[in-house]
Amino acid sequence: MVCEIWTPNRNTDKSIHQQIFHYLEDRIITGEWPAGYKLTPQRKLAEELNVHRSTIVNVLEDLKSSGLIEGQKGSATRVTTNINAFLTNGNRVNWDFRIKNAIYKESPPFLKTINNLELDSNIIQLSRAELADGFFPKYQMREITRLVGENLNYLGKEDPKGYFPLRESIARHLKNYGINTSPDCILVTSGATQGLQLIALGLLEKGSTVFLDTPSYLYSRHAFQSAGINLRGVSMDEKGMIPFEICNLRNYQNRAAIYSIPSFHNPTGIVMPPSRRNSILEMCLKQRLPLIEDDVYRDLWIDEPTPPPMKSMEGGNSVLYVGSLSKSLSPGLRIGWTVANKQVIERLADIKLQLDNGSSILPQHIAYEWLKGQFYNEYLMEIRKKLRVRRDFLLYMLEKHLGGIASWKVPTGGFFIWVNLNKCKSVHHLYLRLLNRGILIHPGSIYNEDRHNYVRLSFSYASMEELEEGIVVLAEELLKL
Repeated sequence: MVCEIWTPNRNTDKSIHQQIFHYLEDRIITGEWPAGYKLTPQRKLAEELNVHRSTIVNVLEDLKSSGLIEGQKGSATRVTTNINAFLTNGNRVNWDFRIKNAIYKESPPFLKTINNLELDSNIIQLSRAELADGFFPKYQMREITRLVGENLNYLGKEDPKGYFPLRESIARHLKNYGINTSPDCILVTSGATQGLQLIALGLLEKGSTVFLDTPSYLYSRHAFQSAGINLRGVSMDEKGMIPFEICNLRNYQNRAAIYSIPSFHNPTGIVMPPSRRNSILEMCLKQRLPLIEDDVYRDLWIDEPTPPPMKSMEGGNSVLYVGSLSKSLSPGLRIGWTVANKQVIERLADIKLQLDNGSSILPQHIAYEWLKGQFYNEYLMEIRKKLRVRRDFLLYMLEKHLGGIASWKVPTGGFFIWVNLNKCKSVHHLYLRLLNRGILIHPGSIYNEDRHNYVRLSFSYASMEELEEGIVVLAEELLKL
């Protein structure tokens, strides 16, 4: 019981809120309530102090902001577990608390570890979702950079939607895929992820729900969650997202959107056929739901071109189309685009202007030079040949060393093979054993907790020798489990 001795004084200039705050604060600072101490529930505490529950709620929020207590909605409120370290720091800012409770969410510790390990050149990378250094078109890039330097006359502010000639080139590029658009309906972004962030901030109300194909790489990012958007998985089959599961979302009204990667889905590699794309788009149109089409892997087909994007179909005005050069050309270029109607692009451009004052102009000029002629298309032809060799080699190694104890589908493009380790009891344990031998994989749990017996293997980054060593070691360790 907290209040048998003390109650707030109603005959003083000090507010009831302040009195309760300082009383509870003193209990913690003096050590009367140690780390982990469970506070009296809000309703009971309000009764004991004879105050309205909202007063207690506000006091507890202030104590949380001060770093003295912690707790989530629906669970007990306790004195902060690291309270002793916090108090011994005197009046120092509690950065740990501020980081933990900031609006933009931290990456899960496990994922942060993987991100850091992907920068380690001593590790065989069966995880990285990018092209190897050997794919990088050094000669062409040097030539293009030289051209940009010779012709560059201005480095001032650009239109917040992006460098106009680049937007013209993107529009021409997209016309090859059946998307008829204009520069005014294109926003240049600093990569595709920024496009998703802008959509979350500019078009979705806090508390809205984004329905996405599951598993999905989006679970490993916080582009939506940090904006207060909920994610809800939609099951997939061999053709991609199942339309039936999004056929009854009218109750969400203006508080929902659909997100999908229809071409070389990450992590499964699935390509959605035209009929399924049409069904998904029809479901969205009937329910007046925006459809976010993430098409960053489109250009990386190996066996045959992918079906036309949903943005190109009848009703495509409801599609927010996201593309990028990060996967096909260079992640360091940081050039992506979002295509939508003019009203939407103006809204997203305004937010981008507020956030970063527009994308860097030099990468935009470089991207323009790549897209304006045949540089990019000729380069893609070579990339597809190299990806085919690597994919086929990884498939050969999988069949040789994991045939009978694992299963997979042959991807027709992209970077990944989604492998089901049928009888593996702990992929996380396997991940640790491989890491101990200098090999990094992506456990399926990154993309969905239910995919605990899957791994995503990339064939785009590791060398042929590394691919062979990686699969040999994976097979050895798998048999030990």
